[in-house]
Amino acid sequence: MTPLDFMDFRDYLSPASGFQSLQFRLLENKLGIKQEHRVRYNQNYTKVFGNDPEAIEAIKKSECEPSLSQLVQEWLSRTPGLEENDYNFWGKYQTAVEQMLDEQEMIAQKQTKESVRTHMKASVASRKAVFESIFNQSLHNALVSRGERRFSYRALQGAVMITLYRDEPRFSQPHQILTALMDIDSLITKWRYNHVLMVQRMIGSQQLGTGGSSGYHYLKSTLSDRYKVFLDLFNLSTFLIPRNLIPPLTKQMKTKLSIALGCLGLEDEVSDQNASESSVEESL
Repeated sequence: MTPLDFMDFRDYLSPASGFQSLQFRLLENKLGIKQEHRVRYNQNYTKVFGNDPEAIEAIKKSECEPSLSQLVQEWLSRTPGLEENDYNFWGKYQTAVEQMLDEQEMIAQKQTKESVRTHMKASVASRKAVFESIFNQSLHNALVSRGERRFSYRALQGAVMITLYRDEPRFSQPHQILTALMDIDSLITKWRYNHVLMVQRMIGSQQLGTGGSSGYHYLKSTLSDRYKVFLDLFNLSTFLIPRNLIPPLTKQMKTKLSIALGCLGLEDEVSDQNASESSVEESL
């Protein structure tokens, strides 16, 4: 279809819209896009649905119900091994990160060329600041309040742990779930981008959208990270450490993570068996 062909029936589409449709707004709310993360125009949905009280009621209801993002965060917060009186993954992980940064700083100091040494030291300092933002809960919460992060402090810890120990049977399926959540965000972003290109091709960049928005410019603004529900999962790679520095699992934690999610009923039996073996060893 050419732009001229599209112009012949475009008026019949009004006030229908893609990004501003009721169905898409409900989908976004169910996924977990918050009002404060939307671009200014789309924060006030009464401009679009003001004459449809049922639509407004459905939107308000979807905003009050638990979103997928909230449920995922609650699930991640229960990741085994986060408790300080248990495996205390976060404490061990912080120690490993400090070791990694110290090693990188030593390498930077040994550089004979001043420009290279200065650049590498600046890079290490920058990485220290980034890691400080996940080890300092106040800094993390500040980033969440500014919309630069999405997950709660505890949920982010769980996501990091699952990513580092994804080869353990217990974390295999959770890691696949985290990957699938990023796929959802990726596919929606691709759909947004394709829609933006189609709009620019068919109506240009100066006409208003059928839903009343600024058209191309409004649609283009929705391609930013503010519309990624699982933004923190995309950024997990920032916090990876070399395999040789990943904290080794204790025997108890190794046993706990050796049970796949579908076989959790066997965990108590394995624990009892290990306890019996330990008692026998002590007797001998």
